[in-house]
Amino acid sequence: MTEQTAGRRVVTNMSISLDGHYARPGDPEDMGWVMPYAITDVARDHLTGLWEPATTALLGRVNAEGFLGFWPTVIGMEGADPRDEGFAKWLIDTDKVVLSSTLGEAPWERTTIIDKPTAEVVADLRATEGGDILVLSSASVIKALLAADKVDRLALTVFPVFLGGGPRLFDDGLPAGQWALASQAAGEHGTLALVYDRVR
Repeated sequence: MTEQTAGRRVVTNMSISLDGHYARPGDPEDMGWVMPYAITDVARDHLTGLWEPATTALLGRVNAEGFLGFWPTVIGMEGADPRDEGFAKWLIDTDKVVLSSTLGEAPWERTTIIDKPTAEVVADLRATEGGDILVLSSASVIKALLAADKVDRLALTVFPVFLGGGPRLFDDGLPAGQWALASQAAGEHGTLALVYDRVR
């Protein structure tokens, strides 16, 4: 086992369109295109399999505001799926690290704000005890970790839509490397849940 893979795993999760984008052109915060697919069994089971072994959530500021503004409202919501409630409870109770150069203090419990390069933050987290470090849909964080070759497990949900443009998760110039398929599942509407482990 190399030094880089010793200790805690860095697990990233992202939803992408079939044509390779994670957001619509011109509106990166509009996740409306994801919703019909995010509430499928395969997507919910995929997310559950990612958060259950994780003890730290790593988020960018924009995603932290979106996730922590929405998910706590799911708890106790009439008709809420138990998997959604489980994730919401985990998100509230787990240690959260938010990367931001603009937030002075965290408006959320169990949250640390850090203004340092992403790879440095992950190196510091790896040196501590705990389970997986889960990066939830924060494109800027995931892109920085991919560029630094610091991702151990790459989880993707691929939704069968073309967005026709917009930002991509995988930029040219990423370090060359091999990945092994750890799990795959196909579900309603043609949603694919894929998990790859970095081969080192």
